[in-house]
Amino acid sequence: MQPKRQVFQNIVRWLVPVAAILAFAAWMYIAPEGALGKLDAIGYAVCHRIDARSFHIGDRQLPLCARCTGEFYAAGIALIFQGFISGKRSRLPSRGIIAVLVLFFLAFGIDGSNSYLYLLKQTSEGALSQIPNLYIPNNTLRLFTGSGMGIALAAVLFPIVNQTLWREQDDRPALEWKSFGILIGLTIILNLLILTDSLFVLYPIAYLSALGTLSLLVIVFAILWIMIMREDNTFTSARQLILPFASGLTLALLMILSIDLLRLQFTGTWSGFPGLTG
Repeated sequence: MQPKRQVFQNIVRWLVPVAAILAFAAWMYIAPEGALGKLDAIGYAVCHRIDARSFHIGDRQLPLCARCTGEFYAAGIALIFQGFISGKRSRLPSRGIIAVLVLFFLAFGIDGSNSYLYLLKQTSEGALSQIPNLYIPNNTLRLFTGSGMGIALAAVLFPIVNQTLWREQDDRPALEWKSFGILIGLTIILNLLILTDSLFVLYPIAYLSALGTLSLLVIVFAILWIMIMREDNTFTSARQLILPFASGLTLALLMILSIDLLRLQFTGTWSGFPGLTG
């Protein structure tokens, strides 16, 4: 007789791929038509998608606003970058790098709060109109502060993921000053290219930002799944991660579907919230 836990795990191995396929099929059916439409459905679950606060390919809005575009494309790039250079390194960055990441977080919070205050003042009258803005918000600042936050998210998430996954870990910091500087430089260059509004840049960024969003959700749900299944620190190869990450993908798609359907029911549009234009 097989132990109950092993029987349960065998059932899960059969059910998870089926659930992943069904969730993906439902997402493909509900999302707007076309490749960019599918990306819109991802952005729709996490971003306000206000047109004036977004970059455009011609007249077409990108899947995420300028801030979320910066945040999630940079997070995706930073995760890929660390995957290549850091491997199984599982220690958080040094205090100096953490201090810089905190500055990125503060810049994100200050610019976001200032921008949100400006939006409220544009769309409603009242006591808020008496509160001055620090400055007029713009998409350039949204992009740069968003991308800084994306780097911060990835810099913290990557070593935590390694701490959770691997039986044998590399105790070195996942991100050191040299690689951190390269990552920041790469992000600045990409941000400047985005600001040219070139179609050759915006099309890849549309994919990177939306898929970066999905990747973060998949990783978080996969780690949650691993902890629930009590499989943390049991993996020795990437091949063993197929089932946990399939589970993460399933849960991420179900979350996106749920939010999309709720928001679509509430607003009746795949664009930004009606009445919010500033």
